[in-house]
Amino acid sequence: MGLHGVKAVFFDLDNTLVDTAAAGRRAIEEVISALQSKHHYGEGEARAICDKVQAKLLKECHDPAKMCITDLRISHWEEAIQETMGGEANRDLAAECYYLWKETRLQHLTLPEDTRGMLTELRKRVRLLLLTNGDRQTQREKIEACSCQPYFDAIVVGGEQKEEKPAPSIFHYCCDLLGVQPAECVMVGDSLDTDIQGGLNAGLKATVWLNKTMTTPVDTSPVPHYIISSVLDLPAVLQKMEHKINAKLETDHMASSNE
Repeated sequence: MGLHGVKAVFFDLDNTLVDTAAAGRRAIEEVISALQSKHHYGEGEARAICDKVQAKLLKECHDPAKMCITDLRISHWEEAIQETMGGEANRDLAAECYYLWKETRLQHLTLPEDTRGMLTELRKRVRLLLLTNGDRQTQREKIEACSCQPYFDAIVVGGEQKEEKPAPSIFHYCCDLLGVQPAECVMVGDSLDTDIQGGLNAGLKATVWLNKTMTTPVDTSPVPHYIISSVLDLPAVLQKMEHKINAKLETDHMASSNE
């Protein structure tokens, strides 16, 4: 049971374990189709509205104490429709677009079969934790939609904590939950800014950056310990770490024997 020196692996959710970006694209196409067929918008108008919504989502600042995420996101659609089409605000159409987008995205969020298998095998050796940033309601709905709860010993959502990744506090909270030390944990994620920087900030044993394109930016910063192109490559990385640790233990043992 366990790997030398590694007792827990933390996984990011969006675009690491599940392809949220692809699910989002499917959802946008569904809304464009509905705006054209049901509401007789031109394709250009429908796409312009969706482009504006996506831009608003990227810049979104959400304070759950002031407004629930549903109201905020319906407002994104309402503003985008008005900015594109002019005229009166159409809250009903905005709500219809939002719910269609949300439900379609959730329907297409799946934890792939091979990823499930990898997590099942890995969990026989180390403890697994899901660590995701984002609004509590949104992330819990995604977790429910892709049925990933059975594969983890604990699930931590940034929106439920005082601070999100890359703050060290949320990583240390995860360590406490599992009863492990930061130096016994590995963070796996697709974001250099939150997953990798956060793992480094918290003093974790290693950070593993999921870079699906494998086109490394000229100045990769922060620098991850390992880079993989698929989350399925993780067991091989952990094995590599194991070999390094074993080799070091052997060297240390020989050195102490020679003294």
